[in-house]
Amino acid sequence: MEAHLIPSLDIVIVNWNAGTLLQACLDSIATASRDGFELFRVVVVDNASSDGSATNLQRGSIPLYTIRNAVNRGFAVACNQGGRSSRASYLLFLNPDMVLASDSLSVAVRFMESKRNSPVAVCGLRLVDDQGRIAPSCSRFPRPRHFYAHMFGLNHLFPRCFPGSLMQEWDHGETRAVDIVMGAFLLVRRQVFEMLGGFDERFFVYYEEVDFLHSVQRAGWQSFYLNTAQAYHQGGACSNRSKAMRLFYSLRSRLIYSYKHFSRASATGVALGTLLVEPFSRLAYAVLRGRVEEIGDTLKGYAILWSWLTASLLKPSLKRKWAATAEDGKFADGTES
Repeated sequence: MEAHLIPSLDIVIVNWNAGTLLQACLDSIATASRDGFELFRVVVVDNASSDGSATNLQRGSIPLYTIRNAVNRGFAVACNQGGRSSRASYLLFLNPDMVLASDSLSVAVRFMESKRNSPVAVCGLRLVDDQGRIAPSCSRFPRPRHFYAHMFGLNHLFPRCFPGSLMQEWDHGETRAVDIVMGAFLLVRRQVFEMLGGFDERFFVYYEEVDFLHSVQRAGWQSFYLNTAQAYHQGGACSNRSKAMRLFYSLRSRLIYSYKHFSRASATGVALGTLLVEPFSRLAYAVLRGRVEEIGDTLKGYAILWSWLTASLLKPSLKRKWAATAEDGKFADGTES
């Protein structure tokens, strides 16, 4: 009779100036139960942090490895770096601002190991805030109407009529299949991750897990949200330090996602709305709220976006890629700013 092999896990953490949060995350991994699985590696991929957060890390009882990038290569690239040489059964992509509970890992692996969950490729956990409140963390796949509602501010003015892709109307009180679980805690079958080619590295940050989960569903697999275990998520700890750049990367990733997953006409509509309508609605909303700093961040973020877009379209090689891929609805520019 063939011996049953215990499942194994590799954890990948992408760090960029997370400060003391990174060590707190590692400490929570060290104290989390490993009942039912073996922890092979915890890989910290540091994207050229300047705050020393990845220096002199205390490994405790965890098998810690560090990859240091000379420049910030983006979240998708760093995740692929961390998972590239994995031989574990599962890969967990974990944000550095996460703190695990004692059973976060064991419950998630046990769920994936159940025979009835064999069609499930990805799962996430219940995420809670400082007060222990459940934070909405599951979404529907975004469609053009979600982006249009956001551009015109309709999701703020008439939230019931124009709900966003985030499932805010659901209390996250049950375990169920969903389109998207937040990438802050993303447990993936390693073989599925490799089969799908990992994260699309054109996404510097934002939408990379949405795009990947789209591929998961198209390949016939499921993504699940688990309500049976939880973890604490601070959220935005790194990106909040550069709001203009965060806006730029969010909008850029939206354009890449749209041209990859929508028809050419729909994607172009999203692009035109993003470039010509949304900056004014954002500015108006900031003025109404008296957010002077938000006005500056919006102007700066859009200036960077226009600069990137202009530079991309003026490069002859990139223009050829755009022309060659426009017919099948692909956004061809994979450059980083």
